[in-house]
Amino acid sequence: MITRRQFVRQLAIAAGGLLPWTRAWAGMRFEVGGARTEEPSGPFIFTQVQYRGGDWDPHPSASVELLKEVDRRTSIAVSFQRHTLTVTDPDLFAYPFLYLTGALDFTPFTEEEITTLRRFLSFGGCMLVNDASGYRGSAFERRIREEVPRLFPDQALERLPFDHAVFRSYYLVRMVAGRRLVSPSLEGVTIDEWTPLIYCQNDLGGAWERDHLGNWRHECLPGGESQRFQSFMLGVNVVMYAMTENYKKDKIHIPFINRKLG
Repeated sequence: MITRRQFVRQLAIAAGGLLPWTRAWAGMRFEVGGARTEEPSGPFIFTQVQYRGGDWDPHPSASVELLKEVDRRTSIAVSFQRHTLTVTDPDLFAYPFLYLTGALDFTPFTEEEITTLRRFLSFGGCMLVNDASGYRGSAFERRIREEVPRLFPDQALERLPFDHAVFRSYYLVRMVAGRRLVSPSLEGVTIDEWTPLIYCQNDLGGAWERDHLGNWRHECLPGGESQRFQSFMLGVNVVMYAMTENYKKDKIHIPFINRKLG
């Protein structure tokens, strides 16, 4: 069985050449604890999607705080300057990771945008969707649940079990945290063993954000600072997952994970 990265390489070559992010990231490998075994050709760039209508940027400083944690906790080289783009931006395929967030309804994607975003996710890209509303049944949630079937007519958003690689890609995460505990689960669209779209209802960005004085902008309820720390752990894991294969599923790691689980 070929790995996801090998599939991406072959698909891109068949399409006439390696995709930009494939050239940049295909050589990266990680071991337990995040030790990098091969150097990437560039830093990880937090790339956020701009869309029409609604509020595409409810937590402008959240990405910087997450990137500080990625830089502090792992051996991933990061760029601390967030990049923003639209789905139709010609540079879209230069980045392996997208972040889409909001609390309000927004204008549906056009058919061109749906086709492009589907291609991005099908070719190995990863998108974290963050509901910043802090409550269930928000206008943002309703829009996302209408857009996902357009992106993946043959798949659906499903709960990700805690043995999914995103919960083990760096930290061993046992809860889905965020600014508010709206849902105990992440949801995602999974194709084979890869989950290119991950949806969180708990407002991770709100837990990561500081104000201009360096204070946390929002309380994390009901769990306080412990909940905030869990939010950063999950964010680090998502970044790691977006850049690596499902290596935590490998049998070599099962004894290590079982010891951690006690």
